[in-house]
Amino acid sequence: MAAIANHPVAVIGSGRVASALARVLRERGAPLRCVAGRNLEQAYVAAAFAGEGVEAVPIDCVPGVAQNVIIAVSDAAVTPVAEQLAKAGFTRGIALHTCGSRGPEALAPLADAGVSTGVLYPLQTFPTPEQGARSLPGTYFAIAGDGPALAWARELVALIPGKFIAAEPGKSALFHAAAVMASNYQMTLFDAALEALECAGANREEALAALAPIARATLENTLRMGPQAALTGPISRGDAATVRRNLDALRAVSRPTQDLYRAAGLRTIPIAVRRGLSPAAARTLQNEFEKTL
Repeated sequence: MAAIANHPVAVIGSGRVASALARVLRERGAPLRCVAGRNLEQAYVAAAFAGEGVEAVPIDCVPGVAQNVIIAVSDAAVTPVAEQLAKAGFTRGIALHTCGSRGPEALAPLADAGVSTGVLYPLQTFPTPEQGARSLPGTYFAIAGDGPALAWARELVALIPGKFIAAEPGKSALFHAAAVMASNYQMTLFDAALEALECAGANREEALAALAPIARATLENTLRMGPQAALTGPISRGDAATVRRNLDALRAVSRPTQDLYRAAGLRTIPIAVRRGLSPAAARTLQNEFEKTL
């Protein structure tokens, strides 16, 4: 791990991802020198969270402190930060960003200045810095970049320790889209289910408690068995009559929830076919979902 051992590191950003990464890397022995940000007060908080010996500095000071940087800021801020670093004289070393929806091209101002650039995107949720730091070990990372950047990304993942998947050129955003569906959209589906139970007469607290066991068991089964083997319910058995009754009942909920149920149902049919549902039954189900609610 020569790149980690020999070159001082800066984390740029003071949010949950930056704070969690800074703490884990310092605890694992990376030569983390500073946390940098446009808001120095917030950078001080993130540096204190990272641990003893980590400074808080303005972004313009990073070239004098670190040779390798991890830019963990919002998607829209990645390129402006890269531009600021390049103008401040960061013209060697390695820069990685943690943005899932953008590839190494987001760091073009640094690449043009002679810096090796890449992506280190954690497929993880960061509700708080503390929870993020606890969750990072074992996390998968999508990595991309040129030779030195890719090598350093691998070293960092090994240090955390985690696992990585190398993103094909131009396809980094697919990792982010997948993570959104696996994480954020679980919340969307669950909130829609809560809405349906509330329309049926349950209060929100009751609805949450009632759905928790089936949601937990379904996720555990899916992770253990895979979606195809874990699938149950009316679509898996080709029960068009039950699907029709559900669609009729959902007239009581909001239109976005109705549309979500229909879209999810249509996407579930191919899983059921892989599980053994007949083409005829699949067509019948598809017709039910495609009818206007």
